[in-house]
Amino acid sequence: MAPHNDVILFHYSFSPYARRVIWYLTLRGIEYAECIQPAALPREDLNALGVKYRRIPLLSIGRDIYCDTRLILQKLEEKFPSGALGASQPDQKAVEKLLEKWIIDGGVFSRAAQALPPEMPLLNDPKWVKDREDYMGRSWAKEDIVKGRPEALAHLREAFELLESTLLADGRDWILNTPKASLADIEAIWPFHWLSGLEGALPPSLFGKETFPKVYAWIDRFSATVKAAKASAPKVTRLKGAEAIKYIAQADFAEPGGEVDAQDPLALTKGQDVESWPTDSGFNHRDRGQLVALTRHEVVLKTQAKVSYKDVHIHHPRTNFRIRPVDKSSESKL
Repeated sequence: MAPHNDVILFHYSFSPYARRVIWYLTLRGIEYAECIQPAALPREDLNALGVKYRRIPLLSIGRDIYCDTRLILQKLEEKFPSGALGASQPDQKAVEKLLEKWIIDGGVFSRAAQALPPEMPLLNDPKWVKDREDYMGRSWAKEDIVKGRPEALAHLREAFELLESTLLADGRDWILNTPKASLADIEAIWPFHWLSGLEGALPPSLFGKETFPKVYAWIDRFSATVKAAKASAPKVTRLKGAEAIKYIAQADFAEPGGEVDAQDPLALTKGQDVESWPTDSGFNHRDRGQLVALTRHEVVLKTQAKVSYKDVHIHHPRTNFRIRPVDKSSESKL
């Protein structure tokens, strides 16, 4: 049974991006259900919902389906405002946003992925390697990982040093010197937390606790905080794919349709057939539908679930996503 707030998280257990959302939900004590997905394509549950977007996680609230953790966290902040983790002061909001962009757009996470130890079982699974190559658009062959790993470690050491010598330098517990972990901590910590838990990922000679004591103390403190919050958080309900699909089909939309910004440079119109897809990874998979809303921060498409034939709204952020009109007349000639 889905929770009363209609929140369902689609993810797989070892996704570092999914951790961001799970941590947020846990720290907030927000009730949710989860629907575990295969780590590699295909993902038939999402396909049945009419979703082509291939990245994990996704979060549904009713018949609204939110893609990309940046948008998911923003929506959770908006829809559950009491006890939100986001900063309230403009300068702290700026730090929070810059950390998000540093980690995702600034290359920290991509370097973390390049630093995976080549002996990991997944990196020796041909199906997984092929899936990652489709996802990232680059080689995941073992010899290429071995070749690129030293450069990735050099960049990561610089990232560790930045945190150690600036934001954590004064011995504070949390990034914004808040009484408890905030959204800024989630935005900053996840690739460092992820790698520190992977045996062989961070050579002790370069990343020892004696070299970066404040970073590791922050990671340990965050882990303990999440563990304590999990003990008192609502129990997570696990749904099978068919259960999640049925529940979403029977639900209402979580938010009204919205409007299309008449001043947007793309000059699109409400109801126009468009496609939207990420440009940094997972770019071989595009969602298509009628344009429901377009703002400076978000695009919403209406498409149809393949199982229930009910309309669903797919939400993408604008950051690192491309939106193009679909010329159906030219499609019919192909």
